Amino acid sequence: MTADDRSNLVLALARVLFANGQATDQIVATAQRLGRALRLQVTLIPRWGELTLQTEDKDARVVAVSATEPSGVDMDRVATAMRAVEDVESGRLTPESTVKAMDTIALRPPAPTWLFALAAAVGAVAISVIFGVAHAAAPILIFISAGLGAILRRGLARVSENVFLQPFGAALLAGVIGALAVRYQLSSSLRLVAVCPCMVLVPGPHFLNGALDLIRGRIHIGTARLIYAMLVIVAISIGLLIGLALLGASLPIDPAGRAVPLWQDVIAAGVAVFAYSVFYSTPLTMLAWPIAVGMLAHALRWVALSLLGADVEIGTLIACLVVALILTPVSRR
Repeated sequence: MTADDRSNLVLALARVLFANGQATDQIVATAQRLGRALRLQVTLIPRWGELTLQTEDKDARVVAVSATEPSGVDMDRVATAMRAVEDVESGRLTPESTVKAMDTIALRPPAPTWLFALAAAVGAVAISVIFGVAHAAAPILIFISAGLGAILRRGLARVSENVFLQPFGAALLAGVIGALAVRYQLSSSLRLVAVCPCMVLVPGPHFLNGALDLIRGRIHIGTARLIYAMLVIVAISIGLLIGLALLGASLPIDPAGRAVPLWQDVIAAGVAVFAYSVFYSTPLTMLAWPIAVGMLAHALRWVALSLLGADVEIGTLIACLVVALILTPVSRR
């Protein structure tokens, strides 16, 4: 392969990782690993909307730019691309074959619509259990609202490339169904019928990746990621509030929380972890670890809040610290 061919291969890898939710440091490190396997010195500069790659070998220096937005999350594509790099390093995959592999990986379909909708529905119901859903009809309405919202999101994705239209449309639908539940007295003061289908829309990976970039001093891409995530939150909030307002309903300013038994909290947490894993197309073979550790973390949070009297922030800190300490080495392995 020529220097241009090898550079294009590294850029194709970086594009797959960047567009599908991998952390910036991991993208840069993996591109450099592939570059070493191809006998190239690699410098990768990620910015919102583009990747700039500079490669050098003993004969040539190549600079390439690719227009790519990191607005998606698909961990199946990320995991497959990372395995392909390992195969190149070990000699199991030739560079020529890797070019075709990257093209195939970039086009791998996400979770089917029926599974995506089911995950959104059960995930929203699980969140409602964690927050203390009271009415018997509320989980059914939440299931229907979140499932229909997921189907609507997939439909909107086919007709528009606007990344904010999908969460806005799903939240608008949730607001309308939530307002109907309020009108017919099927929702409590917590308004979980309206709120829980919107919680599954929150772009957690983008907040996390943006924070990691800022901590690492990548101010440009970190700020861009956080702005994008906050704009998604704005789209969700506007859609929800408009949906509620159309039928004269509103959200409580300071709703009273409800305690739930430990066993309900832990089971609901496991279901929620499964749902989010499906949202982000995590390979099913990887689900056992995050589900188990997620349930453990939620149990610790429940103990901190209910038995030790800790604040919500402290309980969340303990849970997330446990998740990080266990799953970081596991995920690397």
